[in-house]
Amino acid sequence: MADIYHRPDLARELAERLLRPGPLDVGLRSGLFLAGQRRTGKTTFLRQDFIPALENLGAVVVYVDLWTDLTTDPSKLVVDAVRRALHDMESPASGLARRLHAVRNVNLDVFGVKFEFDVEKVGTAEGATLAEAFSAAVRRSGTDVVLIVDEVQHALSSETGQRMLFELKAARDAVNKTPDMPGHFLFVGTGSHRAKVAELTARRQQAFDGAVSANYPVLGRDYVAHVLDDIRPHAIAAGKGLPDTEATFQAFEQLGHRPEELIKALRALLIQGPPAEEMNRTLEIIASALRSAAADLELERVAGLGRLAAAIFDKIATAGDSTKGIFTSAAAEQYSTLVGREVKIEEIQPVVLALQDANLIMRQQHGVYSVADPFVQKAWLERREMEMLGAMPGDRSPDARS
Repeated sequence: MADIYHRPDLARELAERLLRPGPLDVGLRSGLFLAGQRRTGKTTFLRQDFIPALENLGAVVVYVDLWTDLTTDPSKLVVDAVRRALHDMESPASGLARRLHAVRNVNLDVFGVKFEFDVEKVGTAEGATLAEAFSAAVRRSGTDVVLIVDEVQHALSSETGQRMLFELKAARDAVNKTPDMPGHFLFVGTGSHRAKVAELTARRQQAFDGAVSANYPVLGRDYVAHVLDDIRPHAIAAGKGLPDTEATFQAFEQLGHRPEELIKALRALLIQGPPAEEMNRTLEIIASALRSAAADLELERVAGLGRLAAAIFDKIATAGDSTKGIFTSAAAEQYSTLVGREVKIEEIQPVVLALQDANLIMRQQHGVYSVADPFVQKAWLERREMEMLGAMPGDRSPDARS
């Protein structure tokens, strides 16, 4: 089975909007933040499709994944990536220089001239700031420079990481507000912690307050059709059938649009090898079992935060796309009924923050919250309905703890 499913059309469209924005996309110059759940293909899309699309349009791309080394401060990972890119820009023999020569007709002899600062000292007290480095990079390359920080929420894990975000904002303003610049500095942040990624653009105290925040576009029916086409020869060789595309897509939706889970379900289906007329139904059962197992793990995280957390999560999950009024006295009365004791208003905020930190809920705007993962929300509502109908014996609510 092919390891990579490419999405060139989506990548090209997003790259065009970022580098050549129309009137409705100018806000992308302030920064673009894409949030999506774990294991839905974000990093694969970035590295295999989006970065090549940006480079084909002539941009210089600096990419860093903060998830690769959680023991190193995020600011160091970013600065190291910037330094590597600057070294490549100094070397006429590098792949970056050759690509710029081919796409932008940059003269390699000039391109190979050293920067006016020591690249190894960029980001230090003695060296050039990130704003100076990116300004020089844009001038030297004559084109846009795009910094992509994958799992950007990890920058919030340290004071230096948070300062680094403000330094990148300063770099954005230094480049993009200078009239004679031949290109722009563009920042793209992606992350699997939707609550924290949303906070990066929604809170005034954050560096990229006001930047564009969007959901990562998950894989769809075209991906499902690709997977079925890919495994069909193996199924035929083994004398086995396959489910139809629509049934497989429904299973994929059940599994939260996670490719690994879909492959796991199809593998289990082929091992069972049911008759052709039972393929769709058997896949549905397998997907439901896998989904239930995954949902149990997520719902246990809600339970682990205590009864009050479960009550708040329940209010948000049952309200639909977004919920407000979770800090009111009326809400506290609702929580008190569910928890079995009086809940004071001042108890609510710390629990809401704990739910956010656990990536279980996210703030949409001031006082408005939603469940971070629709997969978890759906599982919670289904479990809740079953319990209300008495289909699930016993009280599955968390132990009494606030």
